[in-house]
Amino acid sequence: MMDATIPLWAGIPACILLVLGGLLALTGSAGLLRFRSFYSRIHAPTLGNTLGCACVLLSSILVFSAWSARPVFHEVIIILLLVVSSPVTAMLLMRAATYRKRLTKADADLDAR
Repeated sequence: MMDATIPLWAGIPACILLVLGGLLALTGSAGLLRFRSFYSRIHAPTLGNTLGCACVLLSSILVFSAWSARPVFHEVIIILLLVVSSPVTAMLLMRAATYRKRLTKADADLDAR
């Protein structure tokens, strides 16, 4: 079993990263609720939650590297997948919304004729 104490040099930055990550995720979630249109709603969670998760994962890297006395980089793969997949997902959602809006407008034009 591992020793439960975390060195001070790792604990303080880990706490700061955890608080920052929580605040960023909270900001992204609040932006999702606050904004009115879909296009403005998509940006807040994409940016805020991605950065918030990255801060939490960096904190995890720091703590587990201090506990095991060797560099631990398993979370880097998660960060890379998150940074790559979140903007791509947002882009696909925005394109689908634009396409749907264009089709709805075309249907309304046909009904008006």
